[in-house]
Amino acid sequence: MFTGIVEELGALVVSDDLGTAARFTVRGPLVTSDARHGDSIAVNGVCLTVVEVTADAFTADVMKETLDRSSLGALRPGDPVNLERAATLQTRLGGHLVQGHVDGTARLLERIPDEHWEVVRFTLPAALARYVVEKGSITVDGVSLTVSAVDEESFSVSLIPTTLGVTTLGKKDAGDLVNLEVDVVAKYVEKLLERA
Repeated sequence: MFTGIVEELGALVVSDDLGTAARFTVRGPLVTSDARHGDSIAVNGVCLTVVEVTADAFTADVMKETLDRSSLGALRPGDPVNLERAATLQTRLGGHLVQGHVDGTARLLERIPDEHWEVVRFTLPAALARYVVEKGSITVDGVSLTVSAVDEESFSVSLIPTTLGVTTLGKKDAGDLVNLEVDVVAKYVEKLLERA
């Protein structure tokens, strides 16, 4: 479980193609400072399991399912990535409950800059639209955000300077692919109502 509060902007160092999987080595001195084999680290919102740790990097295996369903398959060595260690019972829940299980991907449509923030609009996959509501929570590339506007085909978020500076969202361009995770509470409520 994560909170969607990015701890560090890391970078993909190596991506080894294993045919039906890949092995990523990701640089992130902060998130590896106390990492051990078996720990979970979210990479652009995707929960990955640490299999090896060096002084400032970790290695994780990424199966084909994850590469196909997320934007991780499009990453190249040198690309920046948002990193967050799994939450503990002592962690402040500054964002919202995030599982690290990507529900789909979206494309950045436009950036609308303002003096003190920036509105960023993304496509909204039809299969996820029912879970996205104005003022609700959504995770974009592992960043916990509040939806500022939504219609049938897109949603917008407003990003403060800190978010723009310390996450990949400040560097994304129109057309770039991002990972989405909708609020898990909405999915559970839907499932419970289906059975009622």
